[in-house]
Amino acid sequence: MENNFLLAQSSGGFFVQIIPLILIFAIFWFLIIRPQQKKIKDHNTMVSNVKKGDRVVTGGGLIGTVTDVSENEVDIDFGNNIKIKSLKSTLADVKSKD
Repeated sequence: MENNFLLAQSSGGFFVQIIPLILIFAIFWFLIIRPQQKKIKDHNTMVSNVKKGDRVVTGGGLIGTVTDVSENEVDIDFGNNIKIKSLKSTLADVKSKD
């Protein structure tokens, strides 16, 4: 008789134990994963909209002006006849000429 009582109590325990795990995952999603996905999306939009004449900052901190844009690359003029071809994905910031 006592064994039946213990079995009846333990059947609802699984859901009680899994609720904190679901809550932790939900908090993790809203505080870490979702903002990171938004940041990546914003960066991709910024990089895809880069155009000739924009001022850009590279991942290494170099600041220059875009002189040519291709599908995945940009040519950047840093002044004093210094021009570098860089991948669009390495751009850290784009300041439009507008």
